[in-house]
Amino acid sequence: MKEQLVGRKKEQVILEKAWVSNRAEMVAVIGRRRVGKTFLIRSFFKDTFDFEITGVQDAPQKEQLKNFTLQLGKVAKNTLPVQQPKDWFDAFVLLIQHLESLDENRKKVVFLDELPWLATKKSGFLRALGYFWNSWADRKNIVLIICGSAASWMIQKVVNHKGGLHNRITKRIFLKPFNLPETEAFLQSRQVFIDRYQILQLYMAMGGIPHYLDEVEAGMSATQNIDQICFSDSGVLHSEFSRLYPALFEHADRHLMIIRALAQKNMGLTRRELIQFTNLSDGGGLSKVLEELIASGFISKYYPFGKKKKLLYRLTDEYSLFYLYFMEHKEHEEEHVWHKLSQTQSWKTWSGYAYENICLKHISQIKKNIDISGIYSESSAFYKKASPQNAGAQIDLVIDRNDHVINLFEIKFYNKEFILTKKHAADLRKKMQVFQQSTKTKKQLFFMMITTFGLKENQHSLGLIAKALTLDDLFD
Repeated sequence: MKEQLVGRKKEQVILEKAWVSNRAEMVAVIGRRRVGKTFLIRSFFKDTFDFEITGVQDAPQKEQLKNFTLQLGKVAKNTLPVQQPKDWFDAFVLLIQHLESLDENRKKVVFLDELPWLATKKSGFLRALGYFWNSWADRKNIVLIICGSAASWMIQKVVNHKGGLHNRITKRIFLKPFNLPETEAFLQSRQVFIDRYQILQLYMAMGGIPHYLDEVEAGMSATQNIDQICFSDSGVLHSEFSRLYPALFEHADRHLMIIRALAQKNMGLTRRELIQFTNLSDGGGLSKVLEELIASGFISKYYPFGKKKKLLYRLTDEYSLFYLYFMEHKEHEEEHVWHKLSQTQSWKTWSGYAYENICLKHISQIKKNIDISGIYSESSAFYKKASPQNAGAQIDLVIDRNDHVINLFEIKFYNKEFILTKKHAADLRKKMQVFQQSTKTKKQLFFMMITTFGLKENQHSLGLIAKALTLDDLFD
C-alpha cells in the first residue's frame, strides 16, 4: 500500500504554486535528516520526474558522476549515448540534451536530492549547476527542486550563494518535524490508534520525526514502543545518535560538545557559559557551529524576559535530550528498560523539561486556546537568581501581549489531574510578586497553567489561576 502524505499543507501549497507557475522555478527544500523531505517531494510529484539523482554520502566526485550517468541512462531510455562525463559541467550539458529531447510544451521536473553530498569539495558542482540554470533552465518550462539535510550548508552555499546561484532560488521550504496534531494524524494513517498521553510520551522521546515515528507499532503502549525502538539492539534509535550529527556536519565533535553542554542546563546557556563548559575558543568557528545547530533545529536561542542583551541557547531536540539522559554510556541488559527508568528521579526531571520544551513549540496552539491569536505578543521565559536580600523566581513561559496584559505560565507534566496545594499556590504568588518587582511592569498579570490532564479547582486555585490548559489544547 502506498504511504499517505500527512500534514505539510503549507509546503504543498508552495509546491503547487511552483507546478502551475508560468516561469522557471527553483525550489530549495531544507530540513534535518529523517524529517521527510524526499517523501514530501516524491509524494507531491508522484515520482514523475524527468530526472532525479540522490547524492551518495562520503563518495568522491568520480562515484557521484557514475551515479549521475546511471540515473540519466534510466530516464533517457537509451535515446542518448550516455557516457560518464569527466566533470559536472559536461554532466549538466548531457542533462540539457535529455530535457530538450522531451515535449517542449510539457512542464519538466528535475529533482536533485542530498545536494551537499553531490557537491564535493573542489568538484565545481555548484558552478555547473549555476551554468545549467542561467544558460538554459531559467528560460524553460521547468521546476528544479534542490534538497539537502545539511541545513546550514544549504543556506550558506545555495540560498546565500554569491556566485551563479545568487538570488536564483524562487521558493523555499524549511521542513520542520511534525507537531503534536500532525504526529497524531501520522500515527493514525498507519493504523496506530493510541490516546494523546501515549502520543505525548512518544513525542517526548523521539520528537516529530516521521522516520522515527514510523517504527511505532500498533497494539503496544508508548512504554513498550520506546523500549523496542530505543533500547533493543535492533531498534532504529539505539545507535542513531552516533550517526545523526556526523551525517549533517563537518567536524561534528564541536556540535556534539555544544549539545552535551546544553543537555546539562534546562534554562539554557549563554555563549560565554558554553565556552566555559566546552573549552571551545570564542570566535567565528563557534558562531558557525551555533548557527548550524539552530538552522538544523537541534537548539533554539531566546532572550529571557526583559534581558535583550542576554542571549541564551537551549537544547530543544527531543531525541538528543532523551539519548543523553538515558542511553549514552549506559548499559541496559535487562528487559523492560524504559518501564523501570520511568520510575526514577531522572525520569521526573527529564519529563518536566521535555514537556516544557514541547509546550514552547506549540505557542500558536496555546495562544489560540486563551483567545489571543489576533493579538500581537512576544514569548519568552523569566529567571531571577535569588540573592541574600531578594527571592528568586523561574517562570516557564511568559507571553507579553500588546493589549497591556502579560500571561505567566506554570507548566506541569503529571499523570493525572493536577491538584494545587497551599504551598504551591504560595510559591506561584511569590513568583508573580518577584516578576512584578523585578520587571517593574505596569501591565495586568494573569497566571495560567498547562498540565497534562487539567487542574482540579480548589480553594488554592480560585482567584489565582486564570485559566488551565491541558494536553488536548496542544493538539488543537
